[in-house]
Amino acid sequence: MPLLLRLTQLMQKTFALWVIVFSAISLWQPSYFVWLTAYIPWILGIIMLGMGMTISIADFRAVLQYPRAVLIGVVAHFVVMPSLAFILCQLFQLPPEIAIGVILVGCCPGGTASNVITYMAKGNTALSVACTSVSTLLAPILTPSIFYLLASQWIHINVSSMFISILQVVIVPIILGIIIRHYFARQVDAYIRVMPLVSVVAIVLIVAAIIGASKASILQSGLLILAVVMLHNGLGFLIGYWASRWLKLSHYDSKAISIEVGMQNSGLGVALAAVHFAASPITAVPSAIFSLWHNISGAALATYWARQEDQKLK
Repeated sequence: MPLLLRLTQLMQKTFALWVIVFSAISLWQPSYFVWLTAYIPWILGIIMLGMGMTISIADFRAVLQYPRAVLIGVVAHFVVMPSLAFILCQLFQLPPEIAIGVILVGCCPGGTASNVITYMAKGNTALSVACTSVSTLLAPILTPSIFYLLASQWIHINVSSMFISILQVVIVPIILGIIIRHYFARQVDAYIRVMPLVSVVAIVLIVAAIIGASKASILQSGLLILAVVMLHNGLGFLIGYWASRWLKLSHYDSKAISIEVGMQNSGLGVALAAVHFAASPITAVPSAIFSLWHNISGAALATYWARQEDQKLK
C-alpha cells in the first residue's frame, strides 16, 4: 500500500505531463486509443463513483456554514463560464462544431480538481467542496438548460436526453459512492487514498481517446481551440475572484470561488459530446483540452497564492 500511495502522489503531481505524453502518442497512433471513445461514459462514471466515495454527509454542512458564499460560487459558476464561452465563440467566429464544444464545457458543473487546487492555494477548501457538490447536483437541470439557451442556434439539442445522460454518468454514480462510503466506511477509507490514481488514469485515457478521434481537426484548428480555452479558463479565474471580492467575500473565500468558477468538470463535457455529438468528434476537443489546461493554470495560480501566504508569515 505505501508504494501504491507514493505512485498515486506522483501521478497527481505529474498529471499534466501524462496528459501531454498520451495526447502526443494518440496524435501519432490514434488507433491505440480511438476504440475507448465508446466507453467514455463508463469511464467518467467510475470517476464520479470515486468522487462519491470521498464525500460524506458532513461535507454538506459547509452549505449551511457558508450559505451566502456557496450561493455566490454556484451562481457565478453557471453564469460566468457559459456567458464567457458564448462571447468567445462570437468574438472568434468559431465554426459551429467547435462553438458547441466550447459552450458545452462552459455549461458543465465544477470539477473535483478544484478542491485540490483550492487546498494547494490555501483557500477555503470546505467552501470549494460545497460549491462543487451543489453545482454537480444541479447539473442535470442547469447544464442542458443553459446549453440549450446558448447553443441551440447552431444545432438541435435534446434537453431531456442530456438530462438523462447526466443522471446516468454523474448523479447515480456519486449517490452510489456516498451510499457505499456510508455503509462500508472502514473498507472505503482503506482504499480511498488511491482513488486519485484511478481518476488520473481515467482522465488521461479519455483525453487520449478524444485527441485520437479528432486528429485531423486538431491539426487544423488545435491552436485556435487552445487559445479560446486559455482565455475561457483565465477569465473565469479573474472574474470569479473579483466578483467575490466585490460581493464582500474575504480573500480566503474568494480564492475558493475563483478556482471553482474557472475549473470545469471537463470530463463530463467530453462524455456528453461523445454521446450526443458523436458525428462530430471535434466537439469534444475543447473539453479535452480544458481538462489539460485548467490543471496547469490552476496549479500555477495555487502556487502563486500559496507563496503569498508564506510571505505573510515571514
